[in-house]
Amino acid sequence: MIILGIDPGLRTTGFGVIQKVGNKLRYIASGTIKSGEGDLPQRLKVILDGVAQVAATYKPDCAAIEKVFVNVNPQSTLLLGQARGAAICALVTHELKVSEYSPTQLKQAVVGTGRATKSQVQDMVARLLALPGLPGTDAADALGIAICHAHSQATLSVVTNVHPALSGLRMKRGRLVG
Repeated sequence: MIILGIDPGLRTTGFGVIQKVGNKLRYIASGTIKSGEGDLPQRLKVILDGVAQVAATYKPDCAAIEKVFVNVNPQSTLLLGQARGAAICALVTHELKVSEYSPTQLKQAVVGTGRATKSQVQDMVARLLALPGLPGTDAADALGIAICHAHSQATLSVVTNVHPALSGLRMKRGRLVG
């Protein structure tokens, strides 16, 4: 399974592509989409087109994106939400199922604690994917989202294989729901 992770941002959107084969994770690609300065609609188009291009290039089976957290500044939260919306639109245009994870879930899945620092996430992503160096923070978060999704899907697969009646379950906020 090829998983595309997205760390949305209005100036810089990170992406990470991994492959999950059995219990092994393999790095495929990562990087950033820079929307630069300018008017909001044009920046959102850069994000939409950039994520669409990544999806077309790597042909993932599914995608995962980081949820927006509420900032002190409500305007920043709204702008980030719009960037996230542009990324989600690009993903669903490519008919990808999109899962969402909070920053805490990402950190818990990758580092083992929901209060991990950005540098801890970078270090663990590099270790888990056997990278030769540290990815940038936005790419590391995107790879972390993909890793989080891979782990969540593995957990869900184990649970549903144990009892067929549980096959309609899915992960939401780190819990199984029907």
